[in-house]
Amino acid sequence: MKLEQASATAPPDVVIIGVPFDNGSTVRPGSRFGPRAIRDASTMLRPFHPAYGISPFSQILVADGGDVAVNPLDFTASMSAIENEVSRWRRRGSRVLAIGGDHLISLAVLRGKSDSVPYAVVHLDAHSDTEDEFFGSRYNHGTVFRRAIEERLVSPTAFFQIGLRGTTYGVQEYDFAREQGLTLFFSEEAEAIGAEAVARHIRKVVGDLPVYVSFDIDGIDATYCPGTGTPEIGGLDVKFCLRLLRELRGLTIVGADVVEVSPPFDVGQQTSLVAAHLLFELLCLLTLAPARKDAS
Repeated sequence: MKLEQASATAPPDVVIIGVPFDNGSTVRPGSRFGPRAIRDASTMLRPFHPAYGISPFSQILVADGGDVAVNPLDFTASMSAIENEVSRWRRRGSRVLAIGGDHLISLAVLRGKSDSVPYAVVHLDAHSDTEDEFFGSRYNHGTVFRRAIEERLVSPTAFFQIGLRGTTYGVQEYDFAREQGLTLFFSEEAEAIGAEAVARHIRKVVGDLPVYVSFDIDGIDATYCPGTGTPEIGGLDVKFCLRLLRELRGLTIVGADVVEVSPPFDVGQQTSLVAAHLLFELLCLLTLAPARKDAS
């Protein structure tokens, strides 16, 4: 977005950080190149949002925090580096917008939050990401939110998954999510009732809880966003997602991410461009979010 580099001496209200990490991918890697591709696509953005009637850059200080120094050969060190980078900015009072990278980065970002209050979560994705393990590993992009729930980073009863679809490994695929009290909106259901109705339900439950928004680009149909690690047909369209996000205006959104953009599988930067626009939408929501009542 042609932003200035973030400064530790003048911490921004919102810092955008890239997380070039895809060690949690189980099928098609390449999302480590997502941050660079999204940054390149973001140069097409203009500063004013007509639907909100604001330019976030004239209301808050926004800066680019660069990329986290992950280690592509050391999984544990990479997760710690992400957590520490987020924690560093959060302690300075900055809210974090993270660009992935695969979805496992969300676990490290949530670990880096500056308080012990479990967050409500709005999660757009084709997959629940609440499996216990894949290939013997309990830490990957398909287990991220099971671990986040177990670590009490998020509130399962204020956790909304929107856009779920696709083939599964068995009938038990969504058992954990349902047992924990997550609210699941499958793609067909979400489209049938509409983005506004989904958002009304979210707002009714969430109230003034702190909210984290996690947007896996494969929540959008592969026709619009082919450049991702685990594409699924029959997904949400871009207009639905924009309407849903805009209906979240006024919630106490404290952070967000856009993940799973894999440029090697993209077509004409199509996926990266969608992701850059989603990032701008989330930035506007952060700009308009009220201050937390429980903030220190």
